[in-house]
Amino acid sequence: MRTSIFKDLQDSISFKKQLLAWGNQYREVVFLDSNNYPQQYSSYDCVLAVDAFTSIKTDYYNAFEDLKQYQSQTRDWLFGYLSYDLKNDTEDLFSKNDDGLHFPDLFFFQPKKIFLLKGNQVEIQYLNMCDDEVDEDFIAIGKRQKAKGISNINLKIEQQITKEKYVEKVSEMLTHINRGDIYEANFCMEFFGKNAEINPLEIYNKLNTISEPPFSVFFRNNTNYLLSASPERYLRKEGTKIISQPIKGTSKRISDGIEDEKSKLELSQNPKERSENVMIVDLVRNDLSHTAIKGSVQVEELCEIYTFKQVHHLVSTVVSEVLHTTSPIDILKTTFPMGSMTGAPKISAMKIIEELEETKRGLYSGAIGYFTPTGDFDFNVVIRSILYNLEEKYVSFSVGSAITAGSIPENEYEECLLKAKAMLEVLKNS
Repeated sequence: MRTSIFKDLQDSISFKKQLLAWGNQYREVVFLDSNNYPQQYSSYDCVLAVDAFTSIKTDYYNAFEDLKQYQSQTRDWLFGYLSYDLKNDTEDLFSKNDDGLHFPDLFFFQPKKIFLLKGNQVEIQYLNMCDDEVDEDFIAIGKRQKAKGISNINLKIEQQITKEKYVEKVSEMLTHINRGDIYEANFCMEFFGKNAEINPLEIYNKLNTISEPPFSVFFRNNTNYLLSASPERYLRKEGTKIISQPIKGTSKRISDGIEDEKSKLELSQNPKERSENVMIVDLVRNDLSHTAIKGSVQVEELCEIYTFKQVHHLVSTVVSEVLHTTSPIDILKTTFPMGSMTGAPKISAMKIIEELEETKRGLYSGAIGYFTPTGDFDFNVVIRSILYNLEEKYVSFSVGSAITAGSIPENEYEECLLKAKAMLEVLKNS
């Protein structure tokens, strides 16, 4: 059982920074920030969950069933992630590529302490075992200074795949498309640094300031960190309504207002970018139909322009209705991994991705988020994200783009570099 207390805030923006700096003292941390991005589907402006009372950590084998059991037994708030390689649990697939990060395939925890911010009010939910610490913690948060730290200024970021090799691999993927093996696939490449000594909180704050996305995350599980500036929602459950918002289609922001509007218009009218999005919308509709009430799958938005600080994106919104008895884990299992990070047909695309990519995706292109005690949930897509293993001093981020019949390999490579820009900037300037 939890004790719930509401407190008013004089300055919610400053409080968020102090809250994260305070929360980072714990072994387990999930900090979710919408950055006040305007969106139809949202419960909170910001959430912090810290200090595991119970947790689950496992590899992909039988992972969804283990999570189902854990979620149904606790019936409490759970925070954590699903890695891309859980595909091996749902289909006859494998992951043989190199992995420099070595994160567990699945990790969730039941936090002792939760902070839920909305407007100028915070709801504090503590397990009864520690609810006598609320006032003391709230005072400590108010006194907290923004975290300071020094990162390795000699950090060298390497590219796993050269431009020449990238073009070669995308050309091979186009061969698969042209002979009808797949229609579309998301091809990704890794950037990495060894002997990396970074301050994760400092890097996250810089990345978040540059991008201000609606689904940013600071995650810590002891020495494993995710610093995410994700603009994309994977899946959300509100009662019996399911919402998916895949992103496909990208154009750059331009400082000149007229040219920026032109960039948006060109994106909205680009047949290649629109076809990418429509293909994934069809895939998402099919995925949602596995648990949906018959006839309830609808497309609320198709190829709408969403503008972020770094880029413009085409975003679609697909919704469905489920029975109130449907397990939230089954909804995730039948839609995971998300279509925007795989391709179509999904299984064929994932097999080809595994052949052509050179590193294991792990948490990248997985999802991180939370379950509520009533079984609702909200998860992002782990993109525009930096992953860091403090113990092994290995830092990594990956970027990708959707390859379709209309793709020009050199242009796809440039799109990847555009997406890598913010991560490279914060790591090289650290």
